[in-house]
Amino acid sequence: MRIHLGTDHAGLDFSCHLFDHLTAAGHDVVDHGPASYEPLDDYPSFCINAALGVVRDQQAGVEALGIVFGGSGNGEQIAANKVKGARAALVWSHSTAVLARQHNDANLIAIGARQHTVDEAVSFIDAFIGEPFSLEERHVRRIAQLAEYEATGAIAGVYVGPDAGGTESVTSDPTPTGQFNPADLH
Repeated sequence: MRIHLGTDHAGLDFSCHLFDHLTAAGHDVVDHGPASYEPLDDYPSFCINAALGVVRDQQAGVEALGIVFGGSGNGEQIAANKVKGARAALVWSHSTAVLARQHNDANLIAIGARQHTVDEAVSFIDAFIGEPFSLEERHVRRIAQLAEYEATGAIAGVYVGPDAGGTESVTSDPTPTGQFNPADLH
């Protein structure tokens, strides 16, 4: 499997260790940087490039996943998720790593290098890489809704918009499908 890495100065040591670990496990590892320690570097380009690599490979039929690192993992996850087709999950435990793949078909994970030891991060990553997507209908449906919204700004059959929720009351549609009807807003 091809694994794309991206980080900043806070995750550089993790990234170097992980490169060796994943290569030894037989993976094709692409490191999107940085190549050296720079305390004022900016993570967005490194993480976006890792996400672009994952999405490009997957669209070409190449089995690929990505891992992005930073101090907390939060900004790195946000940056990766700006790429159309990226589904990056913040991972902080074995179960979040497994569920990211199993339920969300995440194609990248973000880990806070200042939050975990290298051994913890490696265990999360190995769990993530080793877990397949469940293909359960409910998860497939939800991922399709996210992709639809990403592509069109809408989700068929439900109302998504600036006036959804908030202070307005919403009543459920009495039809057997139970799908929300925007006309029910009042």
